[in-house]
Amino acid sequence: MTTIPETRPAAQATVPRPEYPAPKYRRILGADRSQLLFWATIIILALLVLAPVVPTLYQSVLDRPLYEEGGLFTTENFTRLFTEANFGSVALNTILFAVMTTVMTLLIAVPMAIVVIRTNIPGRKFFGAAMQWPFFISSLILGFGWITMYGPAGFASVEVRRVLGFLPWDLYTLPGMALTEAVALAPIAYLFCANALRNSDASLEGAAQTVGAGPFRILWSVIIPMLRPPIVYSSVLVFSMSIETLSIPLLYGQPVDITVFATFLYKNGLQSVDPDYGILGAASVIILLVTVLLVAVQAKLLKDARRFVSVRGKATRPRLLDLGWIKWLAVAFITIYVVIGALIPILGLVMRSFTKIFTPLQNPLLSLTMGNYQRIFEFPAYVGSIRNSLIVAGVGAVLVSVLAVVAVVVSKRSTFRYRKVIEYLALAPQAMPGLIIGIGLFWAFAFLPFNMGSLLQGTIWAIIIGFGLRALPSAFGSISPAVMQIGEELDNAARVNGADWLKMFLRILVKLLTPAFVAAMVLTFVVMMKEYSPAIFLGSADTAVIGTTMLELWVQGNTGSVAALATIQIVITAVFVGIAGLLTKGKKDA
Repeated sequence: MTTIPETRPAAQATVPRPEYPAPKYRRILGADRSQLLFWATIIILALLVLAPVVPTLYQSVLDRPLYEEGGLFTTENFTRLFTEANFGSVALNTILFAVMTTVMTLLIAVPMAIVVIRTNIPGRKFFGAAMQWPFFISSLILGFGWITMYGPAGFASVEVRRVLGFLPWDLYTLPGMALTEAVALAPIAYLFCANALRNSDASLEGAAQTVGAGPFRILWSVIIPMLRPPIVYSSVLVFSMSIETLSIPLLYGQPVDITVFATFLYKNGLQSVDPDYGILGAASVIILLVTVLLVAVQAKLLKDARRFVSVRGKATRPRLLDLGWIKWLAVAFITIYVVIGALIPILGLVMRSFTKIFTPLQNPLLSLTMGNYQRIFEFPAYVGSIRNSLIVAGVGAVLVSVLAVVAVVVSKRSTFRYRKVIEYLALAPQAMPGLIIGIGLFWAFAFLPFNMGSLLQGTIWAIIIGFGLRALPSAFGSISPAVMQIGEELDNAARVNGADWLKMFLRILVKLLTPAFVAAMVLTFVVMMKEYSPAIFLGSADTAVIGTTMLELWVQGNTGSVAALATIQIVITAVFVGIAGLLTKGKKDA
């Protein structure tokens, strides 16, 4: 009996450790081809991330535009930012807007996630899907829809004022801006909380039921505490997105002189006859530092979320809680969000696209017209914006998804010394607002030597770079879980048979990641189709996209054509997502 523990270590010590055969492939310039791919990936990501950041930092401490010679270093730009540019009130407006948006978003999303996932309300699956579809609509289009229906001269507003004698709401205030933005961002927070509830073990709820706890006690004492990590994480995300958003503050705030960070950059950069690039650079640095800090807090919160893990061992099927008559209030609450918050504004916007005048004072059916669409398709510039959006979203979705796949695989499944740096670089653009990317790349192109920037500035490729940089973190985050689910024994088997890392990647991982790649392309297409803010500084008259064209038409007062373009974008997105859903139907990984 005593000989077994004495001899077993000796026997194990004599087993030789397997060594992978050295793969024999032609070396490129004397270097291993896998190492070349690793270094190419990190260099491309570093150039993309640093291109808008470095010129922004540099411009913030120069006394003149960086493309002019003889510039001197100075900190006066930051002093003038808070003394002459009234940036203090801008910062206060931004903080108030972001706080109100975050609170309203959580008040919408968290209760909905709980009642849809953990209670027996009627139509759970339908409401779960309905809560997500506003994600596919840009906040710019949603803002147009809200103004069409609930603005001072909106269809619903006119009717309510006629009945009540007054209008009980005002969109052109900070609360009105925050409410509209919260409706647009609620699906994101909902998905965080809903996924956490689906993946959590229901045994704790069963234990509470065993000791006689009622449904509301279980909700308060068990379910809500488990949601603390996704609530805090989504709060930081929504707060940071509220700081950088342009569409709602531009549509609602500019007419009444409410300025936030994004509209400050927009007015002082694009709309100014003589832009003060020093103040623009200083303001951009402030916003960039704030968003970077928020992303760092977000990462810290996600890292510490392990103490709230409730999935241990064998999971149990949750027993849906019965809220009694309260469930009908929950149904009414969700219906109000979906119908009044999203469906009616979008339907109103679509209806506006088919009418000359859209008001309850006249039957809309008496003013039906196709003139708004005719005007769009008569002008080559408007047709070109649709074509440009399709090209940017289509080409960008492929390029960004390919880069994301390579970046994920190198960072997760290679022995590259700097693989963690690749992951950080791929996720870094989530801390970079769209306007900062646009301004930074604009300066980067102007700073390039030998007039090389003129080859990119104002072209479709400049917009693809800007939009792609914004979409890269989404694509990386979409593919990363699929890579982590693939067992590493497949890599080892390929290496045992003499394949190098690149061969293993091309022959094994690429095929297994095809569904995730398709899903990433769909997500990236939607994100880039909705995007427009970098194009404000990177585009030209020939490379305008749907979003910038809608803004131009809105400023001109051509609301019918705005509604027509918005409807076209909605249809394009819906058709693309529908076709992608049919092609990936039944494929679990997609």
